[in-house]
Amino acid sequence: MDEVHDEVDLDADLRINPETLRNRVRAAGVSRPRGRRTQESSQPPAPLEAENAALRKKVRELEEERQILRKAAKYFAGEARW
Repeated sequence: MDEVHDEVDLDADLRINPETLRNRVRAAGVSRPRGRRTQESSQPPAPLEAENAALRKKVRELEEERQILRKAAKYFAGEARW
């Protein structure tokens, strides 16, 4: 959700006027975050890299198997003319 939508939901939850909430937020000195909401490291953790590599390998294997099965189905469909 974006910050504006969150603020509107908060207004309804607290049952206060949106301008009152906005004024209280400004008075508290809270500002909306700019850019990304979380700080992400420039490099993902090593376990995730290993898992991604394993999953990519599995996807390649499954795609190859699917291609073989499609070719086999096409071959046998052409052979099944009685």
